[in-house]
Amino acid sequence: MEAREHPHREAWNKGKLVGQKAPLKPKDIWAIRIHLQNAHEVRDLAMFKLAIDSKLRGCDLVSLRVRDVTHGNQVL
Repeated sequence: MEAREHPHREAWNKGKLVGQKAPLKPKDIWAIRIHLQNAHEVRDLAMFKLAIDSKLRGCDLVSLRVRDVTHGNQVL
């Protein structure tokens, strides 16, 4: 078998800062909330508020189901 030559590819993160991101500032959080309210994005606003208020990780947040946060007609 012949060896295939691949052109040299640059890493996707070359020259970029990697690692933990800086936390959102309160003014940024409020700007996002206002934007979602003005856009009438009810689901996204609820998910954003839950994420900020509960401090859940993204992977934990997306795995939630409606039954996890409600009891009958009440939101927990």
